[in-house]
Amino acid sequence: MLNKIQEWINRTIETYDNDRISCICFEKDFEDYYPSDFLQESYFVVVNKLPKPDFQELRDAGFGGFLDREFEGITYKNTYFITAGYERRISLHFHELVHVMQWKSLGTQQFIARYMQEIKLHGYDNAPLELMAYEYEKRFEQNEDLPNLLNDIEMKI
Repeated sequence: MLNKIQEWINRTIETYDNDRISCICFEKDFEDYYPSDFLQESYFVVVNKLPKPDFQELRDAGFGGFLDREFEGITYKNTYFITAGYERRISLHFHELVHVMQWKSLGTQQFIARYMQEIKLHGYDNAPLELMAYEYEKRFEQNEDLPNLLNDIEMKI
């Protein structure tokens, strides 16, 4: 199933390739958090409905609740998708960029496997990779200094 999900992700990113916007547009907002090269290589797409790999195998494995749940954003590799209407919420972009770093650190197969395991064991709201992204989002909202953000994320993974 991991290969099927990975293929779906690759096709989805390719489908939206012309709509992707480089996160370098957030360079000023995130200058004390994310380096320019990381932002340059990270992208977002504003969509009306978030793309999710809605396979029967995932539903059979107990992920129906996750697939049916409405989110403001979702990340695949170096690209995240934002539900239209939330694209100006800068802290949401910050949150999704934490996930971009998680994907980068773990690699595609390992990220997918770990994320699925965490959701299965803990549920979305208590999945460690999600909790980490929410923690950094909150710290960003509180204007906390995070001088080694990317290293911190890698160390916590």
